[in-house]
Amino acid sequence: MSNQALIQANLHFVYGEEKGNRIIKSIEEMIDTYTQQIQPQSKRWVDEEDVMLITYGDSIKSGQAHPLQDLKEFLEAHVGNTINSVHLLPFYPFTSDDGFSVQDYLAVNPEVGTWEDVESLSNSYDLMFDAVINHISSKSEWFTEYLKGNEAYQDYFVEADPEADYSSIVRPRALPLLTKVDHVDGEKHVWTTFSEDQIDLNYESEALFLHVLDILAQYVAKGARYLRLDAIGFLWKRLNTTSIHLEETHRLVQVMRSVLEEIAPGTIIITETNVPHKENISYFGDGSNEAHMVYQFPLPPLTLHALMKGNARHLTEWADSLEPTTSHTSFFNFLASHDGVGLRPVEGILSSEEVNQMVDQVKENGGLVSYKANGDGTESPYELNINYFSALAKDQDTMEQNINRFLAAQTILLSVQGVPGIYIHSLLGSFNDLEGVEATGRNRSINREKLNRSELEKELTTEGTVRHRMFHTFLNRIDRRKQETAFHPNADQEVLVLDERLFSIVRTNRTTGEKILVLINVSEETVRVKEEAVTDYLNTNHATDILSGSAVTLTEDDITIQPYQALWLKEV
Repeated sequence: MSNQALIQANLHFVYGEEKGNRIIKSIEEMIDTYTQQIQPQSKRWVDEEDVMLITYGDSIKSGQAHPLQDLKEFLEAHVGNTINSVHLLPFYPFTSDDGFSVQDYLAVNPEVGTWEDVESLSNSYDLMFDAVINHISSKSEWFTEYLKGNEAYQDYFVEADPEADYSSIVRPRALPLLTKVDHVDGEKHVWTTFSEDQIDLNYESEALFLHVLDILAQYVAKGARYLRLDAIGFLWKRLNTTSIHLEETHRLVQVMRSVLEEIAPGTIIITETNVPHKENISYFGDGSNEAHMVYQFPLPPLTLHALMKGNARHLTEWADSLEPTTSHTSFFNFLASHDGVGLRPVEGILSSEEVNQMVDQVKENGGLVSYKANGDGTESPYELNINYFSALAKDQDTMEQNINRFLAAQTILLSVQGVPGIYIHSLLGSFNDLEGVEATGRNRSINREKLNRSELEKELTTEGTVRHRMFHTFLNRIDRRKQETAFHPNADQEVLVLDERLFSIVRTNRTTGEKILVLINVSEETVRVKEEAVTDYLNTNHATDILSGSAVTLTEDDITIQPYQALWLKEV
């Protein structure tokens, strides 16, 4: 089915024929306009060279230039092309939630830089923009004009009856669903899924939907190769449902994809839905019509659990259960991010006792825990708020042991099927930012530290510092990974069960024939693997460990894997 036919079918489903046809006419005009302005993406799909850095525009600051200029200069000087993509977390004017309550979707926060800075960065790196389109700031022009009674904005927001029954609605945070506001016509209540400062948008409004589509097109025109649809699962609201992942939401994401494929082929849509795995992958649609990528949310908590317990059983079983993606869909893998480590994705994988043990360990390591309302008056852990390195560190261990444990986790990230996303504080070897939490009063600030550029560069160039060791070892592993077609996001992945202390997979690129056996020790014990267990998968007695560059001769002796050691064994 053509994009035009998909757009029509989906809009008729959501809005009905009459309203849908009006929207289609406007979309056709939009496509004609932007097709003339925007060139197709130079690269239509991802491969093993695509590795993404996740960062705020002002994570690195000198005080002498716009932070976006500092970021570009820092990356060009110290990272080069080892990492080729950058996810710029919201860089728009905002009022709360570190950027996720956007005031103006089409402006750059002057404290971060300008559109010229963004476009300059896009000349050196592929960029991912955040499309924070479930909600907008209460101080935005859209909402302030709504409160004033401006007719153009009266259907942009979801008005609600506070006496209605909302018990079926999924709540991501332990906050009220509705917020009372002073409208020119009197007191009203509006839907606020995340906070009273983040007013949900009403996608039943055709004007709102067209406005959002135009914003997405402008993001691509300004240099975005990837668009991250933030909190997209909550887009469509309906009483007496969960109001998450409704069919209307899926259909509108499909329209977004179809429109962007007409405007700028090669633009990649990534959906952000921090929910159990089956719900998450529903955004792949039929494998060709919805999101190109989905966040791999179970990976962070399962990897954390494996390294905390020294046992990869749950991680291995989960990885073995994953369905193959299509040739043009992929997982977006990550361990740390600007948010915490979500716990909903491990529902049904880890027991309540195992989750609570992780919660206790995080608290012991200086972290915090966020809770969600369950709808019955109770709360449960929703997110672990902690720097990933700090989460894995053990007071009784040496810094060398803690670094090796952390790098083992990151090597799992680099090994598994999909595109790796690396949070800037993981790349730079940061710790918990407790001062940030104290300053803002927000749990998530623990992993959102702003770094002084000159101090950072000094640490990165001083041998023996944690940052130096972490940064250069991490970059080296990324660089080695990029040379191997077996790590193509769509290369086959076979999960092995050799020892519960090992995470073991075989990655095979069917096109090139390249094969790599991954062995990562998640424990503090030395693990020995029988030689035949390896040769069965490599079909050779001679291999190279890509990470160390060492030749490995597979004889009758066991293969010894040191605590937290990682091996990428490739046929010679």
